[in-house]
Amino acid sequence: MASISSLGAGTSLDLNTLYDNLQTAEQTKLTPITTQQTSYKAKLTAWGVVQTSLTKLQTAANALKDTSSIASTKVSSTNTAFTATLANNAAAGTYSVEVSSLAAAQSLLSPKVASKDTDLGDSSLSSRTITITQPGQTTPMTLTLNSDQTSLSDVRDAINKQQGSVTASIIKADDNSYYLALTSRDSGTANQMTITTNDTQLAKYISYDSTNTSSASNVMTQQVAASDANLKINGVAITRSSNTITDAPEGVTLTLNKTNVGSPETLTVTKDNQPMTNAIQAFVDAYNSLQTTIANQTKYTSVSQGSGSQDSSNGDLLGDGTLRNIQTRLRSMLSSSQSDGGSFSILSQLGVTQDTTGKLTVDSTKLNNALNEKSADVISFLSGDGKTTGFATQASNLLDDFLGTNGTVQNATDGINKTLKQLSDQYDSVNNQITATMARYKTQFTSLSQLVSSLTTTGNYLTQQFK
Repeated sequence: MASISSLGAGTSLDLNTLYDNLQTAEQTKLTPITTQQTSYKAKLTAWGVVQTSLTKLQTAANALKDTSSIASTKVSSTNTAFTATLANNAAAGTYSVEVSSLAAAQSLLSPKVASKDTDLGDSSLSSRTITITQPGQTTPMTLTLNSDQTSLSDVRDAINKQQGSVTASIIKADDNSYYLALTSRDSGTANQMTITTNDTQLAKYISYDSTNTSSASNVMTQQVAASDANLKINGVAITRSSNTITDAPEGVTLTLNKTNVGSPETLTVTKDNQPMTNAIQAFVDAYNSLQTTIANQTKYTSVSQGSGSQDSSNGDLLGDGTLRNIQTRLRSMLSSSQSDGGSFSILSQLGVTQDTTGKLTVDSTKLNNALNEKSADVISFLSGDGKTTGFATQASNLLDDFLGTNGTVQNATDGINKTLKQLSDQYDSVNNQITATMARYKTQFTSLSQLVSSLTTTGNYLTQQFK
């Protein structure tokens, strides 16, 4: 017998419609699962939003903890004889700076040579030594050259290969005039050079005694004399080998540009509260942003009595105990007392308080007064020992607990992903059952359709026979 291509074909039975209705009814078994999947996926997305806000707060807390970078001073004077930069430990003050001389690096020049590649040494010597000593260097620079390594180029290369306290270069005046220039890497009289060699021929081009600049044996000429920087700060005479003065006054680096004898300049260092103020405000803004995020994710919209469903605008983490715990611990942190903050023990004493909505506000006047009058206590209150004490340190540690590899947020998202995996497995199992049930229905309906079609054909035949 021919197969039936459409359920109910050849009969008056509407088996296709019945089959579709049964399939629709079976598919409703998946609805509770897909509804849960949608809900948990929304929770996962919501936790991602919360994690982003927590990370921003952690960044702000870490910056606030690093008080050495934000408790600072600034240069408020305009200076030309020197440039001043400040370390974080620079104290406010006013300084008179008079520069009488600048430091310079010594530079020596050899006699003229016709070719930079012609060997200049005593060919009877298999090797020779060039020694460059400097008072500021504990070990002299020593070069050992073979008989075919005594040209200006060879000496230059041997010196530069050492990468030491002297550099060498060749100056070409014309095609027949070459000079070897030696320059001390560092400035100051402690780095002036004395050059000797046991090669009497080579010594005619490369030798110099800085301890006796008028010596007849000095075949090299001094182009720039080594000199120290000399200046007075508040009348105190200071000598340094470099034009960069890093330790007078403490926390201030002076880069000398020119002399100003008779016209000292005033360096003014004042407190700069702005970096600290900005860091505190950044923390407050990040905290308030997090509170808004939590409020949105846990929002509840009431519905009329007897309504069968909740409002669709409810937050995806409404009633989530983990998120509520995070919020509670953060609020508790704000009121925690610090024992090593000197005059300050709680955050509100700096002018940072909570309003009725739980968000933070900053009293700029109160904060600036604290920074101006007791900045050291503010630093102690915020950073503490940098490990377990200090408001910002404890805030950073708490956020690490929330955001760490095994932290609160990770555990929450791991739980959601585990549930989603279970729901996915459950969906596949139910869907397979539905597929098997519908296949069984189709087999049964096909058999019924074939039977009814066969009976109809037989009935029609018998009817014709009895006419």
